[in-house]
Amino acid sequence: MNQDLYLIGVDGGGTGTRVVLANATGQELAQGTAGPSGLGLGVERAWQAILGASAQACERAGVTADWSRCVLGCGLAGVNNREWLAAFRAKAPPLAGLAIESDAYSTLLGAHGGEPGVIVALGTGSVAAVLDRNGVSRMVSGYGYPSADEASGAWLGLRAIVHAQQALDGRVPADEFSQALIEHVGAADRDGLVVWLCDANQTAYASLAPVVVAHREHPFAARLLDEAGREISKMIAALDPSGTLPVALCGGLGGPLSEYVPAPYRDRLRPPVSDSAHGALRLAQREVGRISRDA
Repeated sequence: MNQDLYLIGVDGGGTGTRVVLANATGQELAQGTAGPSGLGLGVERAWQAILGASAQACERAGVTADWSRCVLGCGLAGVNNREWLAAFRAKAPPLAGLAIESDAYSTLLGAHGGEPGVIVALGTGSVAAVLDRNGVSRMVSGYGYPSADEASGAWLGLRAIVHAQQALDGRVPADEFSQALIEHVGAADRDGLVVWLCDANQTAYASLAPVVVAHREHPFAARLLDEAGREISKMIAALDPSGTLPVALCGGLGGPLSEYVPAPYRDRLRPPVSDSAHGALRLAQREVGRISRDA
């Protein structure tokens, strides 16, 4: 193995980017963060975030950010779109190596340490995946905003803002929940909310998810959260009909939504061993092995 190489694991989603920098032996050196790098938000924006977070990690570790010495393992939202993936590869800087998988797969590798299990990743979007006992990986959900990604932040926010709309109109009584939503988007009236809605993307809607969780006792929010829990259980059932594999809820909403997962699925929940960025670091390590074999 080339000891001059550095490994970088990248977790790139619609809300933010996290990277883990390691040396050639896999010893973690530092971490970095940046803005969104899901491919649906633009390939150039994705690379800007990834390289920015990687440069930050290098600076923290006292390492020169020389991309020609770096092997990147990327777990990214949007890689199932072949055009986006091809464009992303075409825009890559000169790297020592590049491995790309979905953020679902990198999350799966991280959550169960490469062992069999199910994950439901709940962030800006959502996706679920399984690594079965035969080593086969399969994925459900994750079809993307706005029609799918059930139980995700964007899914919750898209539905929650309806309560604010109806409260502004007087169709339902105004209350603390509607006021918190309106204040969050910076609207003072109906016209202000319309302007926000016209500009809102999945990241903007996902930013409303913490407001929903904070008002979990409100009937409207409670119904949304209960529905999210049912959607999570449907993903688990589709991936593991035997009901025997451990399940990890990952991402920023994994913890808050765990209590809404119906039994018996809730009884199978286990804390993730590590996160998607560390799962992506496993991809970088595999890529180094491939490069060594091909050399």
